[in-house]
Amino acid sequence: MKKLLTTIAVLAIVCSTANAQSFLDRLKDRAKEAAEQNISNKVEKGVNDLLDGNFGKKKDKKDKKADESAKQEASGTWTCEECGKTGNTGKFCADCGAKKPGASEVPAAKPAASAAWTCEECGKTGNTGNFCDDCGAKKPSGEAAPAPKPKKQTASEYAKSDFVPGDEIFFEDTFENEQMGEFPAQWDLMSGYAEVGSVDGRKVIAFTDDGFADIQPLMNDQQHFLPDVFTLEFDMYLQTGDGLGGDELEIAFGNPDLPNWNGRVEYVVVSFRDDGYSRYGWTVQKPNGGDDITGEKYMGLDESGTPLKDGWNHFAFSFNKRAFKGYVNGVRVMSVPTAKVPSHFWFNHGGQYKYACISNVRLAKGAVPLYDRLSSDGKIITYAITFETGKADLKPESMVEIGRIAKLMQDNPGISFEVQGHCDATGSDKVNDPLSQKRAEAIVAALVEQGIAQARLTPVGKGSHVPIASNSTDEGRAKNRRVEFVKK
Repeated sequence: MKKLLTTIAVLAIVCSTANAQSFLDRLKDRAKEAAEQNISNKVEKGVNDLLDGNFGKKKDKKDKKADESAKQEASGTWTCEECGKTGNTGKFCADCGAKKPGASEVPAAKPAASAAWTCEECGKTGNTGNFCDDCGAKKPSGEAAPAPKPKKQTASEYAKSDFVPGDEIFFEDTFENEQMGEFPAQWDLMSGYAEVGSVDGRKVIAFTDDGFADIQPLMNDQQHFLPDVFTLEFDMYLQTGDGLGGDELEIAFGNPDLPNWNGRVEYVVVSFRDDGYSRYGWTVQKPNGGDDITGEKYMGLDESGTPLKDGWNHFAFSFNKRAFKGYVNGVRVMSVPTAKVPSHFWFNHGGQYKYACISNVRLAKGAVPLYDRLSSDGKIITYAITFETGKADLKPESMVEIGRIAKLMQDNPGISFEVQGHCDATGSDKVNDPLSQKRAEAIVAALVEQGIAQARLTPVGKGSHVPIASNSTDEGRAKNRRVEFVKK
């Protein structure tokens, strides 16, 4: 109001005629009325506009900011609300890295080529400020960039697992040599329908006919092929998305020589829906025929704290005379201390799901302590260290066995190994020889990461030149694909 009275005084000086005086009187009355109605700001704005027109005064800060914003919008630049930096062109402030309001709606202008730099985080080229226009990463200093760290082969979730794969494989099927659309040669169909298919570039047993099928490994004795200490492993592909359907896989264990229900002494059911819901449930008979042991866990896909992930998931079971355990991606999710001994198993699948399948099935006899094997044979043969097909990239589950070898070497500092990579006869020596060498080197690198001195390890690729079984059968080829730690 004080400013308003000052304005009126100025007008009184400028306007000397009676009409001007009358005008000012009327203006005072209107100003008084506006104040009483709590709208004096409107009158003040009108007077200020008048003064601006007569005397060429500058606009207030609010109008100036609006004009500046309009100019920047027209030029494609913007002002940071955090630090006040003007002239920004990307999605992030060039000085402080703050994100541009509505960055996704306005494309960034091309920065000057003379001061351009490339982001080490996202690869964005042409940045000119202190932070990347696309991801907000800080500009590297003028010093030479450090050499990139080697790709780690470790996976902490597996390194912490207590799952130990069996030492002697007696059944393995990757379906690599099977014909698409045919029933796999190493399996028996008990009911329903299944065929060899492909999911995510990998051959699988696909459950394509309404999702219902019972399948079992083809053995000489279909009712008695599991030892009293064994491990079972396989992969499932899980993906979310509207209209993909639902999946339900039962892993059933039976023993016709013991009292059971519906042929089962224990079973585990993995249920999955296309919205990410998942349930892992089990029912196990006690050896004395007492109460059943039941349990369940709910594991949403990619939820915090659950082991399931988008894509391929590795499931495993171990049975040791009476203890029955289950694992998902290396994390133990089931542990039953006493259970009836199963003598066979089968997969029972139900549900119409786009990716209904299993892959990479492996059965192996129970593990013998590493030091005992080394003492008796002078070497350790293992099938628990595996690689991506045709590559020297360790699969994450390999870290369990690598961790066991590292612990053995830490407890026995006098032991050194020649680390040998072996292939089966599939493929040519031109491919297998260098591949086996690279795989041996990858194992050595993983052990060095675990704290083992590299001088204690010598990688040697043996290719397919030292088979320990016939390459004419799937079981023989599986035994030849191995890693040996030979004591030096």
